[in-house]
Amino acid sequence: MAPVRAGLIDYEAGNLRSIGRALRLAGTEPVLIDRPVQGAGIDLLVLPGVGAFGAAMRRLHAAGLAEWLRAQVADGVPLAGVCLGMQLLYERSEEGGDVEGLMLLRGRVRRLTAGVKIPHMGWNQLRFQQSSPLLEGVRDGAHVYFVHSYVVEPADFREVLAVTSYGGGFPAMVRRERITGWQFHPEKSGDTGLRLLRNLVASAVA
Repeated sequence: MAPVRAGLIDYEAGNLRSIGRALRLAGTEPVLIDRPVQGAGIDLLVLPGVGAFGAAMRRLHAAGLAEWLRAQVADGVPLAGVCLGMQLLYERSEEGGDVEGLMLLRGRVRRLTAGVKIPHMGWNQLRFQQSSPLLEGVRDGAHVYFVHSYVVEPADFREVLAVTSYGGGFPAMVRRERITGWQFHPEKSGDTGLRLLRNLVASAVA
């Protein structure tokens, strides 16, 4: 059986080395993608991200990757967004004003609730909202690693698989059809993160 090819989007806004290593451990062959490609035989796309929403969107547009990602999703290729990458999946963000995202999921991105230390950095718990094959083998209440200052407000909370709490609850993991979002970093989340990545890979080729 041919290895699962995971296209890792390289737009100078993510820790590609650590997430690439985690994807390899999860059973994939990571392939860096920094420009639109045709016929690449990609089974799964992963959009990492650190930094500011607006700057990330400008880099995606400049590389021609924003429209390409939308086209890949329309063609049925699974896409997973990690941290800022999850936020970029949504329609708009208030970070830096009112900035348009990839518009693959409905909802907006807002700053964390006032009164808590920002950024939210460190280990926090996942609280499941529904069952999903993506959560198989993961314990409700398991800890994963977060680093972020903004959170998503989905238009449809039926897409939320898990939440966490930091100055109030917010989505930690979302799923609609073949689009997945993780507000946390699975590549920094030990055995739990690796299991989540393996579940994602399994779902991509199911």
